[in-house]
Amino acid sequence: MFTLLRNGSVRSVFSRWATAYSEQKTETADPHIGPRIVVVLGGGGHTTEILHLVDLMGPSYDYHYLLATADNHSASKIRRSGSVHRVPRPRYRPGKSTQIVLDPWLSLRCFLASLPLLWRLQPDALITAGPSIGAVTGLAARMLGVRVIFVETGSRITTLSGTGKAMRLLANDFFVQSPRLLQHVSRARYAGRLW
Repeated sequence: MFTLLRNGSVRSVFSRWATAYSEQKTETADPHIGPRIVVVLGGGGHTTEILHLVDLMGPSYDYHYLLATADNHSASKIRRSGSVHRVPRPRYRPGKSTQIVLDPWLSLRCFLASLPLLWRLQPDALITAGPSIGAVTGLAARMLGVRVIFVETGSRITTLSGTGKAMRLLANDFFVQSPRLLQHVSRARYAGRLW
């Protein structure tokens, strides 16, 4: 998929999916607006990867960006226009260790904020590349019948990330950037590297 993206045929990646959703649109819908996509940004490399994918996908989509309220950097990296929405961070970050009591509470707060937001946006798909916020918002999206597209971060070569393990169960489409990861997810698709 990503090799195709680099070669300029980005529409071939999502063309079947986008066509199916376009055909489902009502006659009153604006035919010039493509499928509505919620892009989950998670800071650092996750944001860099997913925004690179957005660049490759092109301007044919109605983009909405979802990031944590405490994320002060990701919004400034957005290059394709779209609305920015924020939800609480699902994990306690200092030291990056798991907080057994605090993390579930923070994840629940994130989920409860994501559900009405996604209900209001009515997106055709949610795309994420591995941050923990992606798993929580992915669960909310699936509960609302929204297609979830997950791209395992390129830094994972031999094992899935924690988010990747959760997304095996949640994602409608699961992409990996390392062929060695195909053995971990039977329905995963290898599509080359994003960069």
